[in-house]
Amino acid sequence: MTSAIHWVNLNGVIYTFDQLKSGSFKSGNNSFEESTLGFCHDWLTGKQEFKLQTSGSTGSRKIITVSRQQMEASARLTIEALQLKSNDTSLVCLDTKYIAGQMMLVRSLTHRMNIVVVDPSSNPFERIPLSLSVDFAAFVPYQLETILNSTHSIRLGNLKHSIIGGAPLDLKTRKALHSMACKFYATYGMTETLSHIALQQLNGEQSQDYFEALDKITIGKDARGCLTIHANYLGPEKIITNDLVELISPKKFRWLGRWDNIINSGGIKVVPEKVELEVQKIFEDLNLMNRFFVFGFPDERLHQKVVLLIEGSAFANETQAKIEMKLEEKLDHYHRPKELRFIPNFKETENGKVKRSETANLIPIRAQ
Repeated sequence: MTSAIHWVNLNGVIYTFDQLKSGSFKSGNNSFEESTLGFCHDWLTGKQEFKLQTSGSTGSRKIITVSRQQMEASARLTIEALQLKSNDTSLVCLDTKYIAGQMMLVRSLTHRMNIVVVDPSSNPFERIPLSLSVDFAAFVPYQLETILNSTHSIRLGNLKHSIIGGAPLDLKTRKALHSMACKFYATYGMTETLSHIALQQLNGEQSQDYFEALDKITIGKDARGCLTIHANYLGPEKIITNDLVELISPKKFRWLGRWDNIINSGGIKVVPEKVELEVQKIFEDLNLMNRFFVFGFPDERLHQKVVLLIEGSAFANETQAKIEMKLEEKLDHYHRPKELRFIPNFKETENGKVKRSETANLIPIRAQ
């Protein structure tokens, strides 16, 4: 494998770009390999249109058709922002049936990067020999957290750039990245924007507590306080999201939460994600590792009451009392969870993102 021959290493089987273009490869061993090989072949042979399933970030889930030129324009923005280099090696460990995995392939194929592809798993480095170095990777939070808690954590530091999307990182994970040489970026985006349109550097001297829109991306807010996005390559219309944001400048914003998650408690609009930031600090202080989220349950007096749902078995009475005391110190009456409820296992998507409504539906509503 010389630098002049570009290649894709798919679960240990190596294909050159020329082989993938000509179609001289066997079908994959599973749906992930088939979607990866099929997408690479389609791209290298010049396919002009691709169908994508949206996640519902801007409304109901639907199938959209996008052009090759649009996907390539999005890829170029990331390549330029991160200053990726041709002949670097990228790691694709996200499902290539969806936009995040597909755009990692597009960036790599467009920029003539070598590609290491492994089946999506909690720790992709378990499948990659130590002799195979990687420069650029994309992860979802649960993958990053698993790697950091494994013997493979040193390999994260050997990367040059890593992007993380799908859900916010917790405070403990963010702190673990501070000392690493690799530059880690949280991403903001969705299927409709062909992956991310903004980055937030998480470590190093230039770390940020806000997202910064990529070049040629214009942002704003609608009457609800939700982010609007305009990019020429996506068309003339603004994309209206359901993400509540604080605009810092014409290019910078802080993500506050989801409009469709808002809880109306006693006429006060409670953004669950803001409450969760305080809960996260409390859990960290008490060394609690459980996943959690805040949800609104029906209430005769308040219309909705704020409830903290925690994954796992109920805490000891002493621990629960400490949590409730700290919540009372940190949050006002309307924002403070009125109950702590426990669920053995949260419902989640294929990439480990919690399904809030489906999980909350597992909780029986208590008589008032």
